[in-house]
Amino acid sequence: MLNGKVAVVTGGTRGIGFEIVRKYLANGAKVVLFGSRQETVEKALEKLKAENSSWEVEGKFPKLTDAAEVERAVMEVKEKFGRIDILVNNAGISQSTPLYNYTAEEFDKVIDLNVKAVFYAILPAAKIMKEQGGGCIINTSSMVSISGQPAGVGYPASKFAVNGLTISLARELGKDNIRVNAVAPGVTKTDMVAALPEATVQAISSKIPLGRAGEPEEVADAFLYLASDLASYVTGEILSVDGASKA
Repeated sequence: MLNGKVAVVTGGTRGIGFEIVRKYLANGAKVVLFGSRQETVEKALEKLKAENSSWEVEGKFPKLTDAAEVERAVMEVKEKFGRIDILVNNAGISQSTPLYNYTAEEFDKVIDLNVKAVFYAILPAAKIMKEQGGGCIINTSSMVSISGQPAGVGYPASKFAVNGLTISLARELGKDNIRVNAVAPGVTKTDMVAALPEATVQAISSKIPLGRAGEPEEVADAFLYLASDLASYVTGEILSVDGASKA
């Protein structure tokens, strides 16, 4: 589905991001994954190469909250592969700090990575895509961007902002043949959920109409669809992959 395309995936070393990378590689793309640290990047690359030595995958670890570092890393991808067809902004952090315990520093940390870093990656990538005649940007949102959450207001606020970026840039960049969409996962079996007590997971899952948490691979399928030509007329969408848990 992605033969010959070049993709950049931030937050691509584990969880949903890692499955997006695997899915893209398995469908013919060349992928550069961005991680937070050299050791996590190297570990992810080792795992991917062990699965399929023919996959064309590389890794980088720029500080995503540093605009200059991100631009440099994005330009290095373009210099190496000649183009960037797909940008996935998946890196992010969540938290559930009650308002009365919040600090300005904690709020800023969430906004810096979940919103500013998305913008920092989009800016150079969109310029490259415009120059080459088009491309695709996919941002990771969350079901809390639609329903909110009872504590940790910085996280849903950041994802509301991601939705605003997505919809607005879809309208602005459509003339340049750049599609911009987002995927809003619900409760998904990532490391964070795996660390919860089984009783807690069961309680959460029982409230989901489909009766279970989602698998990272299922969320990655949405990213594959939006990156492919099957979604050639889809832009400005926030695609929920949550088992109707927001209902």
